[in-house]
Amino acid sequence: MVGLIGIAIIFIMVFGGYLLAGGKMGIILKTLPFEMIMIGGAAVGAFVIGNDVPAIKHTIKDVGKVFKGPKWAAEDYRDLLCLLYELIRVARSSPVALEEHIENPPESSIFGRYPKVSADSEAVALICDTLRSVSMNYDDPHQVEEVLEKRIEASLHHKMHSTHALQTIADGLPALGIVAAVLGVIKTMGSIDQPPEVLGKLIGGALVGTFLGVFLAYGLVGPFAVKVKTVIEEDSHFYQLIREVLVANLHQHATNICIEVGRQNTPGHFRPSFSDLEEALKSAKQEAA
Repeated sequence: MVGLIGIAIIFIMVFGGYLLAGGKMGIILKTLPFEMIMIGGAAVGAFVIGNDVPAIKHTIKDVGKVFKGPKWAAEDYRDLLCLLYELIRVARSSPVALEEHIENPPESSIFGRYPKVSADSEAVALICDTLRSVSMNYDDPHQVEEVLEKRIEASLHHKMHSTHALQTIADGLPALGIVAAVLGVIKTMGSIDQPPEVLGKLIGGALVGTFLGVFLAYGLVGPFAVKVKTVIEEDSHFYQLIREVLVANLHQHATNICIEVGRQNTPGHFRPSFSDLEEALKSAKQEAA
């Protein structure tokens, strides 16, 4: 919703100001379809040249993040902390009983109580792989933390590809606008024998290309790239929280302390209060009983 409001403000302010200043939309509307074919088509072609099919699909999918926002909400962070709390309790009381949960998460009663977290394969793999390695005596906190950090960084780097692709398009659009404008000038030069009013319209049409390239770059595609990057970085905190809690567990802190470490590392606008988390953990205990 916020993204749509931003787009509306851009169009209203730019074209509203133009009309209030006495500008006429006739030339722009007449030239716009042809300029869009040249500029937009060239931008899409360059995008296809510079990316493989998975990257193209990934970028198109990520554009939706501009309007949807972050995947994880405050209740998801709370659920994640409750899930980790239950798994750590089981791991410490009965390591054998933990195996049924980490070896087959879709059938796990613990994972089943948190469907949104369980539906995220990356989060589930991060949790299960780490707990499995601990059961195999790979439990040096510093080594595990380093492995998890590199794993999360690699995943984040991959997800950031769409923002780089969008930013590359934004960087190229002004130049493509100039290309379209030059073609318009070439067309105008072919009609140099026409009266001034005709030449004025042709030159105005040519300048629409420059305007459109700059407008698309700095008014739409560039902000889209920034928003996608912001959302991806914000969602990455979810996986960093998993790392913090599991590493705290390896340091043999009390289970409640491990979860408190996670709560403290939750982004401020998503962080549950101490009392709210206590209530959620009590409910989790009752459901597990």
